[in-house]
Amino acid sequence: MIDIVIPSPGESITEVRLGAWKHGDGEWVEKDEVLTEIESDKATLEILATASGVLKVSAQTGDDLKVGAVVARIDEKAARPAGSAQPPAQPASTHSATKANTPAHKENSAAVVEPKVTSVARKMAVDKGVDLGTVEGSGPGGRITKSDVEQARTTPTKLVAPNAPTSPSTTSAQSLPATGARGMRRERMTKLRQRIAERLVSAKNTAAMLTTFNEADMSQVMRLRAEHKEAFEKRHGTSLGFMGFFVKAVVGALEKFPRLNAFIIADEVEYHDFIDVSVAVGTDKGLMVPVLRNANRLSIAEVERNIRELAMKARDNKLTVDDMTGGTFTITNGGVYGSLMSTPILNPPQSGILGMHAIKNRAVEDPKNPGQVVIRPMMYLALSYDHRIVDGSEAVGFLVDIKNAIENPERLLLDV
Repeated sequence: MIDIVIPSPGESITEVRLGAWKHGDGEWVEKDEVLTEIESDKATLEILATASGVLKVSAQTGDDLKVGAVVARIDEKAARPAGSAQPPAQPASTHSATKANTPAHKENSAAVVEPKVTSVARKMAVDKGVDLGTVEGSGPGGRITKSDVEQARTTPTKLVAPNAPTSPSTTSAQSLPATGARGMRRERMTKLRQRIAERLVSAKNTAAMLTTFNEADMSQVMRLRAEHKEAFEKRHGTSLGFMGFFVKAVVGALEKFPRLNAFIIADEVEYHDFIDVSVAVGTDKGLMVPVLRNANRLSIAEVERNIRELAMKARDNKLTVDDMTGGTFTITNGGVYGSLMSTPILNPPQSGILGMHAIKNRAVEDPKNPGQVVIRPMMYLALSYDHRIVDGSEAVGFLVDIKNAIENPERLLLDV
């Protein structure tokens, strides 16, 4: 028997949460197949089969486990199923077999024979209140797996009084119709979302957080992007977006206002000679903030290429602990979701975060013709900062510098 243990996702991580099993207990697995994944407060990591054989699951989805814990075993001496990788046949119980073969049940055998289902999937179905008879199995031989149950819709069938204890034995005196039902459900928070919650509350309770606003005319950046978008993509193999311009603008501003790139550590200020920009990426599992390292050394093309790779890894749950560790300043773009204005929360121990927003055509004064009103594509910018280390004048100056760089993008090319 080969033990499958929890590997260490990274330094300082001692506990993880077990994800959904890709194969059920008793199923045949091939070496290097993905068995499940583990989730820490920083990253998700796949666990692979280290040998071919029959899987014996010993830990369940959602369990919080220590690094090094055994979650399953593989019986590599078990006979391989002939002709395929299907799991060994599991004999039906004596009761079920006898009942199915009696004359009274032969013609209606489909109504009495239970669907093939893994033990883990059966337990999850009970917990979620899923009727296995309505679930179509996607596993070998039509077997119902945990992922099938996870994707099945829970049908609310009971009405529970407020504050009443909920358990499998709870019964209801009144049932709700399928249409217009007022169901409730609870889901356990992921390790990542728990960690996000802790950090956000810590930021609000610890830092003296303030937000200052400004707006930027996006006309020149949009013009450059439209004129050179195709040539840029052909030359560099990646699309030209707005993040490249904003990262370069942030880098220039941080070099002029270094305390926005510093941390407070106890009673000391830790300054950094490097600039690692964290870029917030929204995913199904929560907000990921991978780090663009040495952003001050990167060209706009390198920034766009690296951000694209990090975003793809985030959405595919492929980010590593190293991808998520560090960062001296954060950029978040709520504009992709339509946000017009917001006050972003600091990403501790960082001292600053820039919020980008949706571009909207608005009436503004023409800077070249005072007194005349023109329609321009405008973006609100928000800088949240830790007032314990950053003065208001520095925060305003930082945001004005970014505004000037975006409105005059030649400054980014000339490094002025």
